[in-house]
Amino acid sequence: MAKGNRGFGSMFTENLDDESQLDKSSPSEGIIASRSQTLARIATGKTVADRTEWVDPARCRPWRLHNRDLDHLSEETCRDLIDSFLAAKKQRIPAIVRRLKDDPDHDFEIIAGVRRWWTVQWLRAHHHPEFDYLVTIQSVSDEEAFRISDVENRSRKDISDWERAKEYTLALAEFYDGSQAQMAEHLKLSRSWLSRLLDVARLPDEIVTAFADTHDITVRIARDIKPLSNDPRALTLMQGEAKRITEERAGGLRFSGPEVAKRLVRATVEPTRKAAGEREVCGPSGKAILRYAKGRGGGVTIKIPAKPAASRAELLKAIEDLLPI
Repeated sequence: MAKGNRGFGSMFTENLDDESQLDKSSPSEGIIASRSQTLARIATGKTVADRTEWVDPARCRPWRLHNRDLDHLSEETCRDLIDSFLAAKKQRIPAIVRRLKDDPDHDFEIIAGVRRWWTVQWLRAHHHPEFDYLVTIQSVSDEEAFRISDVENRSRKDISDWERAKEYTLALAEFYDGSQAQMAEHLKLSRSWLSRLLDVARLPDEIVTAFADTHDITVRIARDIKPLSNDPRALTLMQGEAKRITEERAGGLRFSGPEVAKRLVRATVEPTRKAAGEREVCGPSGKAILRYAKGRGGGVTIKIPAKPAASRAELLKAIEDLLPI
């Protein structure tokens, strides 16, 4: 996330993922570095360096592989940039674009900086027509454009795992021949992390619909759900639960991402049948958290399900109440 009006040199360091450092000869790092060198001039209001200029945002369009979900850009989600631009009376950190050919409606394609582009357009439409869009113009291939975008946005918290996973999935097929090993090597990422991220975009559509907002689907949630979706029986059970969640949401109920994930996983756990003489102890949710049976000698046999609908403290309290002491 753009952090106020700080220099890009420090922001670039913070936005690098801990797992990677780009090769110093890579085009993406060279472009980031060249842009960084213009910021002092921009901050003082002096003429910016060649290839960096102010343009009309209406003459720009997002690159087809940009990693922003445009439907999620709003006054609320861009409030920090709006306030920052108004305070500075201009945009300070330039976006990265490349020139377009054969498009009469647009001159530039945005590689990195879609959120800044949206913010400038919003300001111009809300009583601030003086704002222009600051861009650094580069000539790069599609694969280089993807890596540049990835460098700038790698650790930004305002980009969801879902957005990043969708972008990486498209890039995997288009630039790396479907090879996760090749992609991980080019991006200097661990293969395991890349695989976990791609799993976010590989969830079945029927499961995705259970979430009110796809941005709620994180790498951690996908880690719990994706392996179960490979089992036909578990997938069927989760699909049924996803349908119930959707119906409940239509009725006005609201569920967080972790709550939806927990229900989907729990739906795959088949309840054990209660044996003769067994009794149940229910937790705060009204669901059985354990079963017990008393033996002839006064002993107690306690059964706890693999994934009880209770916390550890609640389970221990229920067991303590059953002990014949």
